[in-house]
Amino acid sequence: MGKPRVAALQIGLQAKGLYGGTIDGYYGPATERAVRRLQRRAGLAVDGVAGPRTRRALGRYGRHDFGSRVLRNGRVGWDVSVLQFRMAWRGFPSGTLDGIFGPRTTSAVIRFQRHARLRADGLPGPATYRALRRPLKRVPIALGRPVRGLLTDRFGPRGNRFHTGLDYAAPAGRAVRAAAPGVVVSAGWDSGGYGRLVVVRHAQRVHTWYAHLRGFRVRPGQVVAKGERLGRVGATGAATGPHLHFEARRRGAALDPAPALR
Repeated sequence: MGKPRVAALQIGLQAKGLYGGTIDGYYGPATERAVRRLQRRAGLAVDGVAGPRTRRALGRYGRHDFGSRVLRNGRVGWDVSVLQFRMAWRGFPSGTLDGIFGPRTTSAVIRFQRHARLRADGLPGPATYRALRRPLKRVPIALGRPVRGLLTDRFGPRGNRFHTGLDYAAPAGRAVRAAAPGVVVSAGWDSGGYGRLVVVRHAQRVHTWYAHLRGFRVRPGQVVAKGERLGRVGATGAATGPHLHFEARRRGAALDPAPALR
């Protein structure tokens, strides 16, 4: 996870049309060039350092430190950007990382608050901010590789959005296998872009998702062993080519599966 403050800076620079890279929280050459362009435009000393005056040049995207106010629908600011970045890394992305507190951010906050066992009112206050500062959680069980293929995309930022799993490129029809023993929760069509999707429940309330399948051979309630075939690689839903999108979730939060793979 990169630094939330750098991510907020990148979001503000992007809103000003100065940055087109990934909102990843890392202060690299592209971010520094964008800062210099902002400083030049604002008549500031061009040193590539995002100090207080440079932040003020971002206008409303540079205002309000994280946790300094209660956020609600329609608010824009530095604190909203930090909130969106922190929530995404904790498995509750809100769509576009744009520094705008809209309906999708409200929905993500409610889901995070439920996960953190807080009052789920969609209005992040001190308790929500404290929960968002806690260390990132990990998948608590070992997982096997679900398909034989090339890992092409990891868990984390993708442009100005967030990728909640791992993508494996593989030929259409290749077998997709259960990453751990468990019980099939659902097997069917997902209208949210996952296409044909199988979800398996494992120990310690972990669920694994297998998306964009061409087809599946399991049914809800079926007990599966680790390595048992669930279906075949496809390109259904919002997929541009044959691949498996693989997720690990716990109590509603998307977690990075990579550290748990054995």
